Amino acid sequence: MLKKVVLLGVSALTAFAMNTGEININDKDLEVSAQFDIGQFNKAVEPNTMFLGAKFLNADGEHSDNDNADLDPYFEANFLLMQPMAKTGLRLGMGVKANYTKDFITVPLGLQFAYKLPLKTLIPMFINGAVYYAPTALSFSDADSFLECRASFDIQIIKNGNITIGYRRLDTNYEVARGYLADGDFTYNSSWYVGFKINF
Repeated sequence: MLKKVVLLGVSALTAFAMNTGEININDKDLEVSAQFDIGQFNKAVEPNTMFLGAKFLNADGEHSDNDNADLDPYFEANFLLMQPMAKTGLRLGMGVKANYTKDFITVPLGLQFAYKLPLKTLIPMFINGAVYYAPTALSFSDADSFLECRASFDIQIIKNGNITIGYRRLDTNYEVARGYLADGDFTYNSSWYVGFKINF
């Protein structure tokens, strides 16, 4: 009997473990990302707690500090640990990233949260947020520091399918002024977006 209960419990955990694919757009920018649940591939890891991911952002200068900037694409690899806070609907996480755009490399550390709104509706809704920061000690090439802030609101319209509405700000600060930068401080992207988030 105990064996059956344990197996059912493991099956239930696996059912909630999800990989995620996301695409976000606005009138100028395209962002594509994927995040993989390590627990689906490694039985030693509890599902839905440890994630590896990657992101690509093709941003336009109109959403940066300089409308005429010819921006290079932004690439990112990330690792995240996330845990639920006992029966509150809140999940908290801590992560690390490695990001790159031309002559700019940083390894920011950060915190994330996801909160399922306790509303008695047919459509589940979530609020998400993240802050990542890399000081000079974690900045390489021509980078001086990096700051990323994000917030989003998700509506689950179908099983495993969400519409997301969000805001992001990425500050890529350089050691010295260069080209389209009046000084070393440069907001690479500051914009609202809408998109699809798919769990699989």
